[in-house]
Amino acid sequence: MRKIELLVPASSLEVLKIAVIFGADAVYIGGEAFGLRAKAKNFSHEDMKQGIAFAHEYGVKVYVTVNILAHNYDLPGVREYLEELKELKPDALIIADPGIYMYAKEICPEIERHISTQANNTNYETYRFWYNLGAKRVVTARELSLAEIREIREHIPDDMEIETFVHGAMCISYSGRCLLSNYLAGRDANQGACTHPCRWKYSIVEEKRPGEYMPVFENERGTYIFNSKDLCMIEHIDDIVNSGIDSLKIEGRMKTALYVATVARTYRKAIDDYMESPEKYQANMPWYQEQISNCTYRQFTTGFFYGKPDENTQIYDNNTYQKEYTYLGFAEAVDDRGFAQITQRNKFSAGETIEIMKPDGQNLSVTVKGIYDEEGNPMESAPHAQQKLFVDLGAEISVYDLLRRAE
Repeated sequence: MRKIELLVPASSLEVLKIAVIFGADAVYIGGEAFGLRAKAKNFSHEDMKQGIAFAHEYGVKVYVTVNILAHNYDLPGVREYLEELKELKPDALIIADPGIYMYAKEICPEIERHISTQANNTNYETYRFWYNLGAKRVVTARELSLAEIREIREHIPDDMEIETFVHGAMCISYSGRCLLSNYLAGRDANQGACTHPCRWKYSIVEEKRPGEYMPVFENERGTYIFNSKDLCMIEHIDDIVNSGIDSLKIEGRMKTALYVATVARTYRKAIDDYMESPEKYQANMPWYQEQISNCTYRQFTTGFFYGKPDENTQIYDNNTYQKEYTYLGFAEAVDDRGFAQITQRNKFSAGETIEIMKPDGQNLSVTVKGIYDEEGNPMESAPHAQQKLFVDLGAEISVYDLLRRAE
């Protein structure tokens, strides 16, 4: 059986560390240019250097996205950026554009090259094409079924790797190549600046009746005709593992540390349980289902894995997330009193009941016994985002444990 990698996104150095601690085998990140998440915090040169060193200390790989579809004016900067990445030594580059690919092959041939889902990789001949150019891995198009992926595995070299998204937001356009944002908002999704118009509410206006908005569906609020449910394959790890996929990829380079920790921890346990015993995996299914619903999501679908999606994979009446927990911060350090030092993310108060979320799967319900500012002054509540605090939880807490509050 092939070794299965859990590949987790990170929007910042902080989130990378959480991803590593909560179970990732590999983390993918974007730099300050040439990735498809321009609105993410992304990584400066120094943050990337620190992140790669931290991940490697734990035996975790780091892949860097260079997956824009480049225009002529991008090319000189791409060369300079690849020279920088050569010095940083990430484990792989994720690339969609053939021109950028050839630059990477020339400038930093020692770094593995992975082909992004943006390259529309839908058949085994495409995999062979990239393999013959020296690519180590190809990310499947989102539109492929498990049967198609199994067929690809049968027709490509054994040492070529298949990576597939198994969890997260689904793009309405073919493998993410979308013009809606560029057309409606002047921001190019293929250059990393998507405004997500697929999540907007739409109605029809008849040409001779300006101002009269008619819903596309029989719903007075209009309809979200492009709004897909989120992908979730936590209940189908057996099928995923037995399809020949090497890397299970989580979508979400715009997500919080709480989301990343929740999804990484849940898939880590599900994969490990299945590899130990399929019976153990099935027995623990209720835990996976409960945990995966503890982060923000748009209801779940299995996407294209079991055939063409139908109307049940769309959300026609709203664009809101389901939200079970609020992220409060994580333990950046623990002082000699046992107090957690955190950078507070959302408001909470002394006397309130919250949870400590641990990498090993434990969730400890605790009462906040005290909150103190950096000078040691007691506080009734912590209302200001990004404030440095010390928190007495009356319970054992370790560095990187997360704090959250049930909604």
